[in-house]
Amino acid sequence: MELYLAILTLTVFLSTDAQLEHDDFLITGCSETEKESMYASDEEEIWHADFNQKTGVVTLPDFADPISFPGFYEGSVANLEACKANLASLIKVYKSPPEEMEPPETSIYTRNDVQLTVENTLICHVTGFFPPPVNVSFAKNNVIVTEGVNLTQYRPRSDGSFHVFAYLKITPEEGDVYSCTVNHRALQGQPQTKIWSVPVAAAVLPSVGPAVFCGVGLTLGLLGVATGLFFLIKATTTDTPDMAKNIKHLMQWTQSKKVSPRF
Repeated sequence: MELYLAILTLTVFLSTDAQLEHDDFLITGCSETEKESMYASDEEEIWHADFNQKTGVVTLPDFADPISFPGFYEGSVANLEACKANLASLIKVYKSPPEEMEPPETSIYTRNDVQLTVENTLICHVTGFFPPPVNVSFAKNNVIVTEGVNLTQYRPRSDGSFHVFAYLKITPEEGDVYSCTVNHRALQGQPQTKIWSVPVAAAVLPSVGPAVFCGVGLTLGLLGVATGLFFLIKATTTDTPDMAKNIKHLMQWTQSKKVSPRF
């Protein structure tokens, strides 16, 4: 399956004194089954066309100044038609020559620290592949998961390859094992699979914590009692020797008793 990409690169110099340089990309891609139009800056997606919903989607972070893209979606539709026409012509002229391919590299991790029964997001990052597309799927305990899965647009890298993020909403439970499987033509029928399981610490710490805190509290309490008696004996030894002797007898009597702490 051939994928034709038209990439327009615009280099912007914000200041000749500071020598700041930004690379803007406008990408249109098409094949018999795939279609994409995206605008990016410095390898970060800013806008893409959603051809299913027939609208443009701004993907700037919440803290960024709002930007509008009037006419971008209509332009993307026109570029897509041109892409399809060029694809047919290129296939006829070049007779589908073998294309360069780069296999993906995959990593899997969670967005937040893991706590049992607390909702989190599992992220599968697929990078360094060429050309698009890649197929990404999640599984939980060896069962394919489709609900709660989201896939970003293909994003260009400075070396000409692409990367993409896949997200899965999860609620970690003890013993759960998740996997992310990636397939690409460069892998030659041998998909990559990365495994992520609920960390042991997430399951152990909640039960160990109360016992640890209780033990620490008991130790500090006994240390405080011993320190108080020490200073009391020291103070009374100078003023009233008889009182000091009585307190020493009291300490000896206390040590002879077994005290069982209650929690």
